[in-house]
Amino acid sequence: MTTGRATTPGLTRKGMETRRRIVEGAAEEIRERGAAGTTLDDIRARTATSKSQIFHYFPGGKEELLLAVAAREADRVLEDQEPHLSNLGTWSAWQDWRDAVVRRYEQQGVNCPLGVLITELGRATPAAQALTSRLIGQWQTALRVGIRQMQDNGDIDRHLDADRTAAALVAAVQGGVTILMSTGGIAHLEAALDTSLTLLRAAALPPRRSKK
Repeated sequence: MTTGRATTPGLTRKGMETRRRIVEGAAEEIRERGAAGTTLDDIRARTATSKSQIFHYFPGGKEELLLAVAAREADRVLEDQEPHLSNLGTWSAWQDWRDAVVRRYEQQGVNCPLGVLITELGRATPAAQALTSRLIGQWQTALRVGIRQMQDNGDIDRHLDADRTAAALVAAVQGGVTILMSTGGIAHLEAALDTSLTLLRAAALPPRRSKK
């Protein structure tokens, strides 16, 4: 699963590796220093690359590099929910997904690299909005697929709107994460997820009775 991270046409395998190393190094710098406190010289030193190399792979300079790092961080949001997010076909899988989400944000704490990057890029800019939309869209799609799988299995009523329910789940997580970033407490995220899963279970079909 990917948020459609940017690639540069015509790069050799070595060039792709160098570009990836710059993005990963920039991400590490930003986690330590914040986006505003990270300079191209910091990134160059960490990645053992020259300024000419950085501008070769990112002609738009720091802003283009920050967007690439933000895309990588968005990928991580989804990757950290795997393998559960792609296999939501049982109630135990949903519980494992819930635990993975809580664990991810509990470890992250109040520092959200993706949130910092989106703020630095400007939340209202087309590039930042497109990146956020891709992340939310892929996240919602994965949850919708899981709900429909449960419906196909006969575990959830088919009348439940899978897409709206998936959207509500994403909103529940994001709301809990916003409070976590403001207060440092994980309780609201846990409550949002637990309540959402309780409501999802309320749409479960009654057990089939065996024929006598």
